[in-house]
Amino acid sequence: MIVDTHLHLIDRSVLRYPWLAGVPALNRDFSYDEYAVEAHRVGVERVLHMEVDVDPADIEAETARVEGLSRQPGSMLAGVIASCRPEEADFATYLERQRTNPFVKGFRRVLHVVPDDLSEGALFRDNIKRLGGTGLSFDLVVLPHQIPKATALADLAPNVQFVLDHCGVPDIKGNGEHPWREHMSEIARRPNVAAKVSGVVAYAEPGSWTAETLRPYVEHTIGAFGWDRVVWGSDWPVCTLGGGLSTWVAATHALLSGSSVDERDRLLFANASKLWQLD
Repeated sequence: MIVDTHLHLIDRSVLRYPWLAGVPALNRDFSYDEYAVEAHRVGVERVLHMEVDVDPADIEAETARVEGLSRQPGSMLAGVIASCRPEEADFATYLERQRTNPFVKGFRRVLHVVPDDLSEGALFRDNIKRLGGTGLSFDLVVLPHQIPKATALADLAPNVQFVLDHCGVPDIKGNGEHPWREHMSEIARRPNVAAKVSGVVAYAEPGSWTAETLRPYVEHTIGAFGWDRVVWGSDWPVCTLGGGLSTWVAATHALLSGSSVDERDRLLFANASKLWQLD
């Protein structure tokens, strides 16, 4: 069994995605039905949808769209990690609306495409603290040089559950293990941070990477956080830039070949089920 904690769906007929114009390979619709065919084949049973940085005016429409898909017979969709804007004054009102919806499991604000100091603003930090005690997580997507800023957020909001996406987005193409490796070890010391082993195939050289290319990054992430604080995600369709969902699942199994059944189960589904109360 696999719980995919990081699925993106793209529907340009309903929602606006300003950033897609700069990524031609992803600038098309990626539907749940397209994903589900492949996901069923590789053992995915439950899925969390990850916000896709839609136009801010479409944030709540995106959540509603995915929730509608979850009501279809046989849907694997179990919840959403919704988009948010903690740097804005109306975040508190937005949070209260989302708290009434059990389909919303957490939030994410994309940080690697905004100024580095966005997360250092007083309003941003105060709003992140509002998540404490709500049971709602906050996903962190940052570049390696921004990991210390993510660490600072975790220190400022110790009662908030953070999830660091994509093994901290290492520069695999450039063999960039430092200072990524040191930053990962440091943020892993925060008990309120989990790591998501997801999407790293998109950071490797297309057509030439192997499981061994990914191993130093995946193994260091798991080693730093431990088997109880790691979850798995596909990052579909971004993972298609590095081979696709089936290829990433196969690579994951290759990387886990030396681990125990219990360890694999924790990474692939048990930790996610507990963290987001998916049972």
